[in-house]
Amino acid sequence: MDLQLHNKTAFISGSTAGIGFAIAHSLLKEGARVIINGRTEEGVSAAVEELKLLVAGAEVSGLAADFSDAAAVSNLISQLPDVDILVNNAGIFEPKPFAEIPDEDWFRFFEINVMSGIRLSRDLFPKMMAKNWGRIIFISSESAVFIPDEMIHYGMTKTAQLAVSRGLAELSKGTGVTVNAILPGPTKSKGVGTFIEDLAKAGNISTAEVETDFFKNLRPTSLLQRFASVEEIANIVTYYTSPLASATNGAAIRAEGGLVRSIL
Repeated sequence: MDLQLHNKTAFISGSTAGIGFAIAHSLLKEGARVIINGRTEEGVSAAVEELKLLVAGAEVSGLAADFSDAAAVSNLISQLPDVDILVNNAGIFEPKPFAEIPDEDWFRFFEINVMSGIRLSRDLFPKMMAKNWGRIIFISSESAVFIPDEMIHYGMTKTAQLAVSRGLAELSKGTGVTVNAILPGPTKSKGVGTFIEDLAKAGNISTAEVETDFFKNLRPTSLLQRFASVEEIANIVTYYTSPLASATNGAAIRAEGGLVRSIL
């Protein structure tokens, strides 16, 4: 299937590893021009070179910015060319008991997970509207609707992303611009992989045993009963950034392996 992404330019925040990197790889394979992002110049440069090796003739570049720093984000935005596709993927997570989460963590999570997408969309959404075409995707999470009791602050930010995404979609009514949110379930990104390895070492068990225990005790409603791969999520995102997905707008698209027990 041709997703008609040739000559489209995409910017993906938080894309030197994990889901963001997989999305960049997928979009490049479909012929899009891609701008990736990470916190350091070194990390961005390494990821750009890796993507060039993975996709022959890839039109890929990168911009470094730490999304906890509003000034750095403003500088990044000033360097962006005309962008057709924005994927708001930058985010952090950390399991922590509710009573031990200080105010600073609540604000830090909101700053990075929510304000990153707001700041980018505030600049790029009007430009998309002016040319009557564009795609904005928020990488939310099943944690937006199935709030994890081990990281409530993270769940809060993912729910906030749904509100922003739907609100922007309302502003795009009757145009060629769409705004949607993707809700991955537990996914074996770089950060999650490290988390699993740490648990395995701490418990002196295998990573496979950690995964089995995770779905048995923490996510028992999952129908997939395994972590999704970053490529599985990237495939979904790539379709919804394409012209072929023009009838989907304002949606919260679930990719959580059936973890959430509701039809709607």
